[in-house]
Amino acid sequence: MRRLAAAVVLIISLLLAGPAIAEPFGDATNAYYRGDYEAAVRLIKPLAEQGLPEARFNLGLMYDNGQGVPQDYAEAAKWYRKAAEQGNAKGQYSLGMMYSTGHGVPQDHSEAAKWYRKAAEQGNAKAQTSLGMMYDTGQGVPQDYAEAVKWYHKAAEQGFAEAQYNLGVMYGNGHGVPQDYAEAVKWYYKAAVQGNASAQFNLGLMYDKRQGLPQDYAEAAKWYQKAAEQGFAEAQTNLGVMYYTGLGVPEDNILALMWLHLATLRYPPSEKESLEMAIRNRDFVASKMTPAQIAEAQKLAREWKPKMER
Repeated sequence: MRRLAAAVVLIISLLLAGPAIAEPFGDATNAYYRGDYEAAVRLIKPLAEQGLPEARFNLGLMYDNGQGVPQDYAEAAKWYRKAAEQGNAKGQYSLGMMYSTGHGVPQDHSEAAKWYRKAAEQGNAKAQTSLGMMYDTGQGVPQDYAEAVKWYHKAAEQGFAEAQYNLGVMYGNGHGVPQDYAEAVKWYYKAAVQGNASAQFNLGLMYDKRQGLPQDYAEAAKWYQKAAEQGFAEAQTNLGVMYYTGLGVPEDNILALMWLHLATLRYPPSEKESLEMAIRNRDFVASKMTPAQIAEAQKLAREWKPKMER
């Protein structure tokens, strides 16, 4: 959840461009939004070659995503670097991402941190969050929770949901700040209402376990449901248990089995213990049901599709 991806969006910023550049840049942008990526590349490439930082970033983005050109991470990194070296914050962030993932360049977390910092210091919220994550985990920089909190705060105050969630985790765990459940709840809520599934799950957990909030099973179930509908396995497990016990929702073994079955399909192999618990819960609930009820729950699970809120 903490891994961030570069946004696929063309940035119109013509403050530094004269009329001769502004018109073809606008034409390229219009072509992009029409879905005519080949025309967008044809129009943007000469501007990138002339040295317009925004054009260089956008050309890198199109190579990164294979839009109008074959996907080519090395070429993407080349254009991101050109933009980044001119001080373009989005180019700096994207170049940092390339070093972080090893796309188009050798993976190098120290180099990633260097470029994230340059963009973060310009106020780029994604870079601030990524730099915070590097201090949080000790990748490319010495682990320093206080520094992580500092950068998460900067991005969170700009309304960036991933940073708000991460900041909530720091307050919940007491990493880099005194442990403060009420403050954790505040930041989880800000991210949760933006559709962040991890924050929705954690907010549900705070209501469930009475941490920073009065215990309220109905509110817990509400937030678990929002995260579960996005495919968040832990929320699906907890929601399934709530339907079985009737806490916060009407008791319903069919819905309990549906959510528990879905959870068993979505845990990654690395979360072996959580997967095994979901399987045990699923099998226990199934043991209390008739074959017809089990068949109905399985049908609902087959028909279920995740709902992305963002």
